[in-house]
Amino acid sequence: MEQTTDSGQDASKTWIEVALNGPWGRDRQPKIPITDAEIIAEGAACVRAGAAIVHLHAYDETTGRQKDDWETYARLIEGIRSQVDAIVYPTIPFAGDRDARTPMSPVERYGHIAELAKRGLLEWAVVDPGSTNITHWNQLTADEPGFVYANPEEHIRYALGLARQYHFHPAYAIYEPGFLRLGAGLHWRCSSPAPIYRFMFTSDYSFGFPPEDFAVTAYLNLMDKIAPGAQWMVGGLGVDALPLIPRAVMEGGHVRVGLEDAPFGCGRSNVELVEAAVERIGNMGSEPASAVDVRNALKTTD
Repeated sequence: MEQTTDSGQDASKTWIEVALNGPWGRDRQPKIPITDAEIIAEGAACVRAGAAIVHLHAYDETTGRQKDDWETYARLIEGIRSQVDAIVYPTIPFAGDRDARTPMSPVERYGHIAELAKRGLLEWAVVDPGSTNITHWNQLTADEPGFVYANPEEHIRYALGLARQYHFHPAYAIYEPGFLRLGAGLHWRCSSPAPIYRFMFTSDYSFGFPPEDFAVTAYLNLMDKIAPGAQWMVGGLGVDALPLIPRAVMEGGHVRVGLEDAPFGCGRSNVELVEAAVERIGNMGSEPASAVDVRNALKTTD
């Protein structure tokens, strides 16, 4: 008999999300895809390697800087989906970072998300339920300030309203335990489709927990109290998530890898990171989930 979780999910399947590029630019992460053609080709290749979910940032090809307009994201999403079946979803402006205009209203910040959702192109979207200081340890030692990653509650509620209206799943990045508590509470109040909780670990920044077993335990204990049965995954920024995979698989969780999340100057490509995740998942007696598997699992939590 196949092993299943309490939610009815086939426990032998583990979701792999790949975060292709992030807002970093090639000066900090040289191997990221920048052009539309590169992003589409690499996203499709990662799905063929075992990923079911692709997260991406669009770039202005002339400047190499992030560009958040719905037309570009539509081309990227449709380009990847024309080759493979995958859940493909874009970012939002990383408020406080160099490429994000601040302050922004919720309507401005989520304008491209609303347009993509209206056109039926979104299954997931970024909704980060909290704010935090983001400082790299190199900045700290050089006495250079980081920035505040700002997600006012007004923005979160607006995004969850879009999720309810257009029925896409909020992808929650949990930088601190308080993000989990607020995210669970607002999901209850706003009646959005089921969120996916991604625990954000880091070795290179000052936020949250390091990628260690005690930290996974702390998050899972909190999840049991406020969001029992919810789907979750391990990931982060400035982190190698691969060592966390055995514990995630053992506990029925999932994993995100990719060059957005990896330490700067990562020597592996996105495809190589996905292949490494597939190998570790296989070593735990699991196998990568398809996009269909992910969709079916989420149906049981709505």
